[in-house]
Amino acid sequence: MTTDTILRDPLAIAESWFGEGRSVAIATVIETWGSAPRPVGSHLVIDGEGNFEGSVSGGCVEGAVITEALDVIESGAAKMLEFGVADETAWRVGLSCGGRIRVHVERLG
Repeated sequence: MTTDTILRDPLAIAESWFGEGRSVAIATVIETWGSAPRPVGSHLVIDGEGNFEGSVSGGCVEGAVITEALDVIESGAAKMLEFGVADETAWRVGLSCGGRIRVHVERLG
């Protein structure tokens, strides 16, 4: 693995941020149905200041995931998030592609 690849790997970034003493949450796509922008296993890492790297969906869905991740960092309680066209939230956050995604968000450490 090259240094450039390591620097772009969200899990390596999460480890680095955690090592720097930052509070970190990891969001992982655990399930998709239909058309989904990112595959199962995609990661988004978020620190307590709202900085983020990686991707679980794109667009406004990621904004919603980041907001939830900040709550997870604060509370320590993991969350399961679901976005889809049948969900009113999906239209608000921009997932109108016909698919659904389920994202697990947990605090590191």
